Amino acid sequence: MSSPQQSPGKPTRSLIDIGERELVVMMALVQALQALAIDAMLPGLADIARDLSVTNANDRQLVVGLFLLGAGLGSLIPGTLADRYGRRTVLLICLAGNVLLTAACALVTDFTVLVALRIMQGVVCAGLSVVPSAIIRDRFEGDRMAKLQSLIGVIFLTVPMLAPSIGQAILLVANWRWIFWFIALFGLGIALWVYFRLPETLDPEHRQRIHPRDIAVNFSSTLTNRDSIGYVFASACILGVLWGYIQSSQQLVAEHFGAGTAFPVLFGVMALAMAVANFGNSRIVERFGARRVSHSALLLYLGVAFIQLWLASSGHETLIQFVVVMTLTMMAMGFTGANFGSIALQPFARIAGAASSVQSFLRLVVGSIIGWSVGQAYDQTALPFAKALVLAGIAALVLVLFSERGRLFRRIYPAGTPRPIA
Repeated sequence: MSSPQQSPGKPTRSLIDIGERELVVMMALVQALQALAIDAMLPGLADIARDLSVTNANDRQLVVGLFLLGAGLGSLIPGTLADRYGRRTVLLICLAGNVLLTAACALVTDFTVLVALRIMQGVVCAGLSVVPSAIIRDRFEGDRMAKLQSLIGVIFLTVPMLAPSIGQAILLVANWRWIFWFIALFGLGIALWVYFRLPETLDPEHRQRIHPRDIAVNFSSTLTNRDSIGYVFASACILGVLWGYIQSSQQLVAEHFGAGTAFPVLFGVMALAMAVANFGNSRIVERFGARRVSHSALLLYLGVAFIQLWLASSGHETLIQFVVVMTLTMMAMGFTGANFGSIALQPFARIAGAASSVQSFLRLVVGSIIGWSVGQAYDQTALPFAKALVLAGIAALVLVLFSERGRLFRRIYPAGTPRPIA
């Protein structure tokens, strides 16, 4: 017997059965599979390059960079399929594909084959970020959605916090191939959890046809919505420079600043800052609004980026200085990510899957290009990265001002939401 139509923010009977807390944890761990596929690799990049005869030191970054590019290119596919066939089916297919391709990566003997598999893995993993966002949008909107996305972010960010240490721990007892085997087994466990516990969240009335005209209309609606598109590209700028740091972090932190085997711990500390920020955001966003919080965080990010540029330009930046300033930068990023994403997806209730696909495509492709450029610009100093931080912050501010028509710190309430009494 089907459930009656529910308004956004009120879960269906099936979601009450799973529970909001379990849903949040499940979606966080699904999305975290992407982060695990990236960050667990970092301690092993030098070993991979050596074993697979990679001669250019910066080429090792392709193991991460091309995965991100594949994730961006693949983002256009799962949202449309999820709008037609349902969230659960598409998510399970993506999880199964991820497990198989990860296992294949563990068996390669050629670097070219490895990066080709990583591109394919990225394409399949695109659904692991697109579909969970659509699932949350099916049930919630506005600041409530931003709060849940922040809670997801808290759990999600524990993975990049722990992943390098997991990779380093595996390398103490086995070779880099076992990092891939670990990720494959972890993904299998998540897939089984989704299979047995996740209900379908797509309202049958919202199912979309897979027709070129319908797809074009949905994509066009997403691309031309001024209230949304500036936030999408602003997210891409911030995300891109973060990925540039991740791709070059082993060289920058472990080698240039001399962190050595302490690198995974320091990386985890900085990721912890983002997790703390996401938790803080979940506590305040409904009170102050996603726009007010994220706009304040963006200005903080830009100020800290200028400090990083000043330190890097001096030529005497220390490891401690870099870690402290980068921790503040990542904390500011934590207050922008979930809020920017929720604001961007807010206008699209009936086509949340398609909109999430287009937005993820733009964020990931643009972000991966920026990230690749930042990583390849590494010159044994922190200066190229510091310049990228500043440029990304300025671009993001301009793009947000475009969507907000020149006005920051506004509070916009979803239809039917009561305003707080002043």
